[in-house]
Amino acid sequence: MAIEDVSKTFLSSLQNPTPTATNSGTALGKDAFLQLLVTQMKNQNPLDPQDNTAFVAQLAQFSSLESMQNLTSTVDSIATSYKSSQALQASSLVGRSVIVEAGSTAVDTAKGMTGTVVVPSSSTATTVKIYDTSMNLVDTVDLGTQPAGKTSFTWDGTNSDGEAAPAGTYSFVASGSIDGKGTSLATYLPATVNSVTTSTNGGEMTLNLAGGSSIALSKVQTIGI
Repeated sequence: MAIEDVSKTFLSSLQNPTPTATNSGTALGKDAFLQLLVTQMKNQNPLDPQDNTAFVAQLAQFSSLESMQNLTSTVDSIATSYKSSQALQASSLVGRSVIVEAGSTAVDTAKGMTGTVVVPSSSTATTVKIYDTSMNLVDTVDLGTQPAGKTSFTWDGTNSDGEAAPAGTYSFVASGSIDGKGTSLATYLPATVNSVTTSTNGGEMTLNLAGGSSIALSKVQTIGI
């Protein structure tokens, strides 16, 4: 095997490392590569020696790829540490209340609930309708005319007849009249974090909320107690 062939074999093994190739002995480690390189240099044809320019270029490629391999290993290590740190931070949210953009949430009706409506432009006849899990209308919160911005609303946990509603998951549908047109509005609701799901492919952490919904960690607006 010529020096150039040895170099190509080693460079290929660095670019396309596979367990099978390594186990079968077809992939060269850097120590084996250097040993073969020295052996070939000692036994090369003195009448037709390896071209110095090509030799230096191959060594430069070898050095460059080895540096890239070491850098990849370092980055992988940092990524693993970051993921572990992120998982630890996310796990500390379990049992805590967070404010997220959602249409439904679990409500302890004995305590009531406060949420937020996002109004993109001045709105008249702004309302928040509350529905139970069967989509039966439970109550309506009338917010009247609201300027652009975020508007808080409170539901006391009772139905339209003033009777206490059972604790459970409720949907909150906000709407308003903007420029004379009925418009759906986004709502931000409090929710309790029950558990955290880590991604197996390096994606974002997911918070599993009381009531059965889930949301990406980056979507959390506020973290409560």
